[in-house]
Order: sequence, then C-alpha cells, then structure tokens
Amino acid sequence: MIHPDREVLMMRTALSSVLLDAPRAAVIWLGLLGVVILAVAALLLRPRLFRFDAGTRIREAALPSRSEHSEQRRDQERWAEEVTVAADRADATARHRRDEWLAAQDEAEQAWRAYEAAEADVRRLSGAAGMPLPQTARTPAEYADRERWLHRAALDAYWRRELSVEQLSDVFAHRGWDPRLHPVEQELMLRRAVRDHLLARQRAAREREQLAWRAAELAAAAARSLREESVRALLPATEDRDVLPLTTPSAAEQTREMPAVAGGRVPAAAY
Repeated sequence: MIHPDREVLMMRTALSSVLLDAPRAAVIWLGLLGVVILAVAALLLRPRLFRFDAGTRIREAALPSRSEHSEQRRDQERWAEEVTVAADRADATARHRRDEWLAAQDEAEQAWRAYEAAEADVRRLSGAAGMPLPQTARTPAEYADRERWLHRAALDAYWRRELSVEQLSDVFAHRGWDPRLHPVEQELMLRRAVRDHLLARQRAAREREQLAWRAAELAAAAARSLREESVRALLPATEDRDVLPLTTPSAAEQTREMPAVAGGRVPAAAY
C-alpha cells in the first residue's frame, strides 16, 4: 500500500512535467496552425500555383528551348529571305510573260485586220471579174508582158509579206499559175493567194497568242504563290503553330472548302 504522502508527491511531479511541456506543445500547434493558414491563403489568392494542368505541362515540355528557338528563328529568317528573292524573280518573269502575251495579242489583231483587207479585195475583184475583159492581141510579146507582170506583182506581194516563199516559188515555177491569163484574172488569183496566206498567218498568230496567254497565267499564279509564301515566312512564329492542340478538332474544323475555279478565259494578272 502506497503511503499518502508519497502519492501526493508523485501527482505533483506528473503535474509539473505536464505544465513544463504545455508551452512547447502550444508552440508546435500554433506553428502547424500557421502553416495551414498560409497554405489556405495562398490557395485562395493564387490557385494556379497548386493546380496541376496536364495540358500546360505537356505544352511546356513540347516547346523548344531558348537555344533551339533561336536556331529555328534563324532558319526561318533564311527561308523567308530565299522565298522573297524567288518571289521577286517570279514577279519579273510574270511581267515579262505578260508583255509577251500583249505583244502576241497585238500581232494577232494586226494579222486579222490584214486578212479582212485581203478578203475585201477578193470580193471587190470577184465582182469586177464578171465584167467583159479588154481584148488584147494574143501574141508572144503580150504573153511575155503578162508573165512579167505576174512575176513582178507576186514579188511585190512577197516583199510586203503577203505571200510565203513557197507561194512565190509556185508563181515563178508556174505551178498552179497560168502566166498567159489576162492581168485582171491574174490579179484575182494573186489576191486569193494573199488572202489564204494572211488567213494562215492570222491563225498561227492566234495560236501563239493563246500559248503566250497560258504562259502568262502560269507565271502569274507562280508569282502569287511565292509572294504568299514569302508573307507567311516573314510572319513571326507562334506557339499555337509550333505545338499541336491537345484536343482533336471536329470534322468541320478539319475540312477546308476548295476554292471554286471559274471557267473560261480571264485576263492575265498585271505585275
């Protein structure tokens, strides 16, 4: 049996130990409470600090470093410079092709006007051929004069580029030509030959004009494409262009409408 005095002494010793440890425990609890209060305050004021954003973390990991970004920027600037030079050359080529097309168009129009004039001469002489021809003596001298007249008229038409060299050869070789005919009849045959030659020349000029127009259109399209590419190359790169989106775009976003191509011929673009 424990003595009462000794029991009192033990109780006092335990109470003294508890009283000595109470301030230390209070300090610990107050420290923990302060940490909790600071964490709650930070969470309320800066919620992004404690938020785990998977998309942001993946985006930051996918973005190139500063050195890689500088190298990519230098490559982009070099590419932009090269595309700009190519676009300038394409513009010069497009202007040259357009000038060629305009020249071919003028040539075709001049050839058409020359053909119309030759056709008018044929119609006029065809109407005059129905009238009685002047009677001349059919002597060797007369036939020689008619031959000389035909050769001289054909040669003059050749120098005016109204006859081809093949047609001129046929005249002098009398292939399909009768130098004994009356000069009025020979003039009608000569005008018909001139009309045929000018018609063939007009058709050839029209074909050259069509080829020049197609070349001008292709050059203008190439110049526009390179100029657009140079503009895109000069634009600063953005993060949205470098990193793929985390979400899959819808079908409407993935589909691009093809531009409508107008039929028929349009004038070549001016540069």
